[in-house]
Amino acid sequence: MQIDSITILGGTDKNGNPEPVKEVNILKGEIVSLVGPTGSGKSCLMSDLDKVAQSDTPTHREILIDGQKPTQDIKSQIKKMVGFISQNMQFFCNLNVSEFLKLHSESRELTFNEELVNRVLSLANQITGEPINPNLNLTVLSGGQTRALMIADIAVISDTPVLLIDELENAGILRDKALGILLEEGKIVLIATHDPVLALMAQRRIVFKNGAMVQVIESSNKERVVAKRVARIDHSLEKLRNCVRGGETIESLEGYEL
Repeated sequence: MQIDSITILGGTDKNGNPEPVKEVNILKGEIVSLVGPTGSGKSCLMSDLDKVAQSDTPTHREILIDGQKPTQDIKSQIKKMVGFISQNMQFFCNLNVSEFLKLHSESRELTFNEELVNRVLSLANQITGEPINPNLNLTVLSGGQTRALMIADIAVISDTPVLLIDELENAGILRDKALGILLEEGKIVLIATHDPVLALMAQRRIVFKNGAMVQVIESSNKERVVAKRVARIDHSLEKLRNCVRGGETIESLEGYEL
């Protein structure tokens, strides 16, 4: 099943008042950030999307798929088509990376081969400073490696057209590159974040307050320029982190600038 758009129909805030934002339509290939203080309602919207809410959640929102209210049959299908990446993701299965990718590709009825593994790891290693090799056990992956592997896996193997990301900022990955990969795959991406880089790199951002969507802001050209500048600083910091972790000195980073 293909999903070309998701529409969020506004419900109520924590006090039962109607949400100021009545409707948000998100198209395939669009990244939308969710911003606001802790407890302002970002995670509740993600929960509404995950459940394909039909005025049956505390927010009383409705989720439309391709402009239509989904039937019960379609609703159960859609739930399987929403991917979720959180800050606290961990693996508990005793498999190495290659075995995990084999298991996942076979469950998706894809042909598993070395080329597929290489493609996933190539993408993952573009966005994490700690290289992942196919023989690493999943349980020893760091938080950054785990998130990078999941993003690459979703891009190459999963056919989930909708992706929800909860707080990617402290995951130890290059966030702008991660978003670029997902954008190329044409997915509908919503990312809850406190990070100005991620917020400004999205095409739009939904602002939350007291459990409600209070404003939708289109990212301006100036904001995207600022986001790119900050991302460059972020890359420099990541290079410095890896240098220090590896027991090297700054002098070893030829031409290094912050």
